[in-house]
Amino acid sequence: MTDKNPEHHNPLSMFEFWPESLFYTPIVLYWIIMGLRYRDLSIATAANPRIETGGLCGESKSSILDMGGPIAQTAIAPYRVFRNGKDALSRALAAMEELNLSFPVVVKPDIGCNGTGVRLIADRETLEKVLPLFPNDVSLLIQKLIPYPVEAGIFYIRHPNEKTGQLTSVTYKEAPIIIGDGTSTLRELVLKDPRMSQVPQLYLPRLNGQDDVVLPAGEQRSLVFAGNHCKGSIFRDGRYDVTNELTHRINDIMMDIPDFHFGRIDVKATSIEDLRRGEGFEIIEINGVGSEAIHIWDRRTTLWEAYKTQFYHYRQTFLIGAANKKKGWRSSGALSLFQSWIKQRRLLASYPVND
Repeated sequence: MTDKNPEHHNPLSMFEFWPESLFYTPIVLYWIIMGLRYRDLSIATAANPRIETGGLCGESKSSILDMGGPIAQTAIAPYRVFRNGKDALSRALAAMEELNLSFPVVVKPDIGCNGTGVRLIADRETLEKVLPLFPNDVSLLIQKLIPYPVEAGIFYIRHPNEKTGQLTSVTYKEAPIIIGDGTSTLRELVLKDPRMSQVPQLYLPRLNGQDDVVLPAGEQRSLVFAGNHCKGSIFRDGRYDVTNELTHRINDIMMDIPDFHFGRIDVKATSIEDLRRGEGFEIIEINGVGSEAIHIWDRRTTLWEAYKTQFYHYRQTFLIGAANKKKGWRSSGALSLFQSWIKQRRLLASYPVND
């Protein structure tokens, strides 16, 4: 995607890789203030009342996808869930056969966050090696690999009294690529790159012990598979690509998921032009209240713009949650929310490190 602000040459924004405890402190304080105002610290979880914690934390990915009706299901990349442990390989292969899938496929935890544990599985041998890396009895999701070149996160908001939602963010996710010159090692290529050299701790571990390998001139290697900013993907603001056609198509899909009002839809698309037309894309994941409008991680976004965006979106969750409570839905409650957060943290710590 072309940078529409070429005079901005900084490869990172000022705050892009601040510690989470620093960047998110004002947002946590805002959440507390809003919770006190509404006399319910968990009221935002009622924004998507059929999802555990509204999708803030601890929710099952497949439980959201499963709620989709016939319109939504046609847009979702085929998937199945199976339990890890004894005979997990046979269950995974049976799921692939049921879906008529061939390798490569994607395997990821059914409860997860920030791409932790997401694996690209090239063949049966790789699948057999990867499954034991996950704890026994966790639910894993196996999904068709969508080979489309464009990956995007689309943020959707619809208030309960509205028939049509709005798209407040489109963000393109790009995997950083190193290109061989025939003389430099992989490590040297990373350290020469204007962006990667500023956060080498994200990229050098992904060389998997091949630091001294020399790529032939012109050969490319991608260092990131999961499209997550914290894993090293590059995010580009694409809000100018929101069209009436895309809004209409996304709204039709999300209206086919009962009582879903707030979240991000992660898609793979055949091209940006097709996405603008509301065509040629498949959904790989749907995230709820815990998701972000990820265009804030575009390097051109200012700190003020990022916080303005965050506060706007979280305010919407409280407004929608309050409206749903008036209709009879319940929020998760602070204790249940805390328990879901603890469950998610424990699971994340047990998953294998991403490739």
